Parts: sequence; structure tokens; C-alpha cells
Amino acid sequence: MNDDRPIPQRLPAVGKFEPGEYWWCSCGRSANQPFCDGSHQGTPFEPTRVELSEESKLAWCTCKRSANPPYCDGAHASLPPDQA
Repeated sequence: MNDDRPIPQRLPAVGKFEPGEYWWCSCGRSANQPFCDGSHQGTPFEPTRVELSEESKLAWCTCKRSANPPYCDGAHASLPPDQA
């Protein structure tokens, strides 16, 4: 399958995140990576809702190629060098 979504970043967004609701960008177009800003409108992609009940250290996927979205699985390491 050809995945022509933009690749906003090659490395995950890693950090501690407070409890609450988060919407992970799946389209790669958001200017607020790794989170949705509504840029998916008109595309076949929808954001993924994540509810955290406690502070959590997470690695959010920002290349949009993870097999375990919204979390990084290292897929960025396999991207061709000309994609970024």
C-alpha cells in the first residue's frame, strides 16, 4: 500500500503527559504535532482519541507509519532517507 501522507517528523514526540483527553493526528498535516488541529478535514483520515487517567510518559508517533498508532514503534527508522 502506498502511504502518501506527509511525514511531519522522523523522531517520536516523547514526554510526560498529564491526565486528560488527547487527539493524535493520523493524517500528518497538523501544525500541532503530534496532536490534531483539524487539518484532516477533506481527507480519509480521522484523529485517534487517547484518554489518560494518570500522568504517563509516552512516545507519540510523528512519522505516521507506526503499526501501533498513536504510539511510536520505531517505523521511522525504516523510512527512506529522501522522505522527511
